Amino acid sequence: MGRGRVELKRIENKINRQVTFAKRRNGLLKKAYELSVLCDAEVALIIFSSRGKLYEFCSSSSMMKTLEKYQKCSYSTVETARSINETQNSYQEYLKLKGRVDVLQRTQRNLLGEDLGSLNTKELDQLENQLEASLKQIRSTKTQAMLDQLNDLQNREQMLVEANKSMRRKLEEFTAQVPLRLAWETGEQNISYSHLPTQSEAFFQHLEGNSSLHIGCNPVVSDEMNVQGHNQNANGYYPGWMML
Repeated sequence: MGRGRVELKRIENKINRQVTFAKRRNGLLKKAYELSVLCDAEVALIIFSSRGKLYEFCSSSSMMKTLEKYQKCSYSTVETARSINETQNSYQEYLKLKGRVDVLQRTQRNLLGEDLGSLNTKELDQLENQLEASLKQIRSTKTQAMLDQLNDLQNREQMLVEANKSMRRKLEEFTAQVPLRLAWETGEQNISYSHLPTQSEAFFQHLEGNSSLHIGCNPVVSDEMNVQGHNQNANGYYPGWMML
């Protein structure tokens, strides 16, 4: 009677699980070694136990070289498949964009009134409605732009009017102050000149007010000299000291 088929599930008994792991690990390592010797194959085997202990086998001299070779083969295959998928996706995207560009170009020509022969009545009606809606939108935008520009010009006009009023007010104030300033300056000059006595008046006032000049002077002799001088002037005779 042969051995019965073992049900593949986790062994709950810890001891039995460890025993089974050791037996099957050794058998797997033995099979890997036999495969590498019999078939001249490069075999690498890595096993981690439930506790994290490492068991490995490599038919070549270095496990790292075998792993690098594995990475190159596996990743190159993945990269090749990925590049193929990306190329296919890019081509599909290109076809979609090309179709949209063709539709847009045809619509643009129709809006310009070209290539209308292939359109039916319904499509022509849709094109007419689209043109009317576009024209309405353009007119509305143009009107709004003109209103905004008019409002801006009105604001600038108001600012210029206010500036003109301010300048006119300042000019009027300055013009009103100029005559007052001239009158004030003219009045000051007249007052200063009227208070200054003339040289002759000051001299004679000084002589009349100064009584000390009459000290030692005989008024009778002075009168006689004045009379004598008058008589000499009447006769045409002048004393020598008056001729100098």
